[in-house]
Amino acid sequence: MAERQPRPTPAREIATASPVAPARAETRAAAERRHWASGLPDADFIRRALIIIALGALVALVWRLADVLLLAFGAVVVAVILRALADLIAHHIPSTKRWSLAIAVILILTVLALVLFLFGRQMRAQIAQLAAVLPPAIEYVLGEFGVDMRKLAEELPNMLGSGLPREIIGRAAAFGLTFLGALADSLVVLVAGVFLAADPDLYKRGLVKLFPPSQHERAEGALDASGTALGLWLKGQLLAMAIVGVMTGTALWLIGLPSPIALGLIAAIGEFIPFLGPILAALPALVIAGSQSTEMLLWTAGAFVVIQQIESNLITPIIQREAVSLPPALALLSVLAFGVVFGPLGLILAVPLTVVAYVLVKKLYVRETLGEATSVPGEETAREEGQS
Repeated sequence: MAERQPRPTPAREIATASPVAPARAETRAAAERRHWASGLPDADFIRRALIIIALGALVALVWRLADVLLLAFGAVVVAVILRALADLIAHHIPSTKRWSLAIAVILILTVLALVLFLFGRQMRAQIAQLAAVLPPAIEYVLGEFGVDMRKLAEELPNMLGSGLPREIIGRAAAFGLTFLGALADSLVVLVAGVFLAADPDLYKRGLVKLFPPSQHERAEGALDASGTALGLWLKGQLLAMAIVGVMTGTALWLIGLPSPIALGLIAAIGEFIPFLGPILAALPALVIAGSQSTEMLLWTAGAFVVIQQIESNLITPIIQREAVSLPPALALLSVLAFGVVFGPLGLILAVPLTVVAYVLVKKLYVRETLGEATSVPGEETAREEGQS
């Protein structure tokens, strides 16, 4: 009996039984799963979106609280000044930080009271004289440009009948409220500055703890360097203000201009704001000198030019050897930018804020992020103070 031959397997069954087929099916299913999964937001995408939203909310909050943050920075500036004086006292008189700070505050108040006692009457008289001399001087200068103050005074009743009194009263009330608000802000800055100076390490530790533990050392080093740089800049700036005020008052006294002490004080205060401050501080003296005579105007303008040249080319370079040197263009642009964005308070605090930002950018970004070798203002002094 012949042996029965096995039936040949069809090609379709061979393809089905082949191990390649399940692999292709698996590949197709995985591709379909990836396709459907790609259409759904994954955890990374949600996390990044939430981070972007949180950063946007933080920027909006900072913008809304810009005035408060500027006042807080003003308190930091006051604290740096008080702490520097307290450390100087503690270096010569053995005392704790709190006692040295108390002595510093009492010393500042005593000096102010002594100055007011010795020069207060004379300064009040000169300021009153300045207030009496300035309006006629303005009238004279405006008259030189064709503005007739008498004609303007004759037309004033007609202007008052057109509803102008309400506008004047409204503006006067707004100015009074602004002045009272400025006094309240100044008081808050001074009190907060005393609290910050009493225990700066407490607030520094609290700020450092806002960062991840791995970044604590880096944040603390940046805060120390920026605080030391700010202190050095303030010491140099206060010294320059005192020198410019004395030179201006002496020069205007020699010229024979009325109220030289008051005008010298204005020049010293204006020196705190680079570039724009000295120009604004010179305007009252120039207006008064212009009302006296052309010769006195030329002498006064020459005196301010010479004093600014001495300050820019002699006083500032000597002071900046021991303090912080900012690029002039950076200082000028920061004054303009902060003044436009934040108003008078931003104009006053523009350069101190730029000093802090300058140190942080050089340390955290240029050196530690980009890896570029660069010197950081205040870092060496902060390291020496930490070792001592």
